Amino acid sequence: MKKLIVIIAALYTTFSINPNITMAESKPDRPSINSEAAMVLEANTGKVLYEKNAEASMYPASLTKIATAIYAIENGDLNDTVTVSEKAYETGGSSVFLEEGDQATLKELIQGLLLNSGNDAGVAIAEHLSGSVEQFSIDLNAYLEEKAGVEQTDFKNPHGLFNAEHRTTAEDLAEITKYAQKNETFNEIYGLETLDWDGEKWDATLYTHHRLMREDPYEGVTGGKTGYVPQSGFTLATSASRDHMDLIVITMKSRTKDLSYEDTKKLLDYGFEHYQTSTLKPEEKFPGVKEDYQLPEEISYTHQKGKTVQAEIDESGMLSVTDSDGDEIYSSQMEKVKEKPTPPAEKQELETPGWQDYWTLFIFPRHFWVTEIYEELHGS
Repeated sequence: MKKLIVIIAALYTTFSINPNITMAESKPDRPSINSEAAMVLEANTGKVLYEKNAEASMYPASLTKIATAIYAIENGDLNDTVTVSEKAYETGGSSVFLEEGDQATLKELIQGLLLNSGNDAGVAIAEHLSGSVEQFSIDLNAYLEEKAGVEQTDFKNPHGLFNAEHRTTAEDLAEITKYAQKNETFNEIYGLETLDWDGEKWDATLYTHHRLMREDPYEGVTGGKTGYVPQSGFTLATSASRDHMDLIVITMKSRTKDLSYEDTKKLLDYGFEHYQTSTLKPEEKFPGVKEDYQLPEEISYTHQKGKTVQAEIDESGMLSVTDSDGDEIYSSQMEKVKEKPTPPAEKQELETPGWQDYWTLFIFPRHFWVTEIYEELHGS
């Protein structure tokens, strides 16, 4: 099958070529990181920009709370009043210092869960939504498989405290975060730097634990979550946006907290410096391509900066965007343009004279109406 090929200059989203810029064909050097597993994902297009052991089964620690938060937001009433149980109160690790019998709204517990990494808030959420931590875990896993499409995740609790069977992958965590960030309420809470906490027993200001959001701000950072238990090492989820690019970076099992941040900044720099997202609009015209097809909607794809990108459109209208290495970046079936039917020509109907048109003939002299009849029949 013949293909119609269009070369697109991938330097601008408008696809115009600047003759003063040399096209870079080589792949950028992959950053060397210390974390045992990592992934960089462009959230809008789903393009994986970097991965290291991304499918390895690992302990996520408190990155689990990203999943718990989006599940609670989408399956609970944020205005519900939740009563803290003894089990929630006795949960160890980081907390928002809930006590048995305390009451808080579901939204407040989600805020404490993400911002202050409250394990006690996680148990209170789980018991409120599913009756028990065990049932919540079953519900959460089914939800994540259906909504985020993950296949290697099996959570045994809502907070990430160590359980030998509580596992996921960097790839799955990136997909869970990508799904969660489609929700406005999640993004609002995920991006909080501080929060005034008005508890029943104490008041305080909560601060995000994520350094790139406060102590060491990174340009464009929009949210993040930290995690640590001895068995998992330091885990980190980070989101940042620049120039129409929304990156999600997951790093897992770093030996130290400093190394986890160092790796994350390297990966963010790598993504923003070497990649860009371009857009094709439905009305886009491809030189040399018949106008029988058009894109069904605006599409975006992420590719290496300065690299030649080509779009191939075959005779069936299948669009395939590839780079100069032959790697497919995007594919989509274009819609066949329907021809607008030509409206039928309007018929000119001649009016047939009625008797009313001749009534004057009966009241005027004979020589007058004979002339009138002649002119009506033969034209003047």
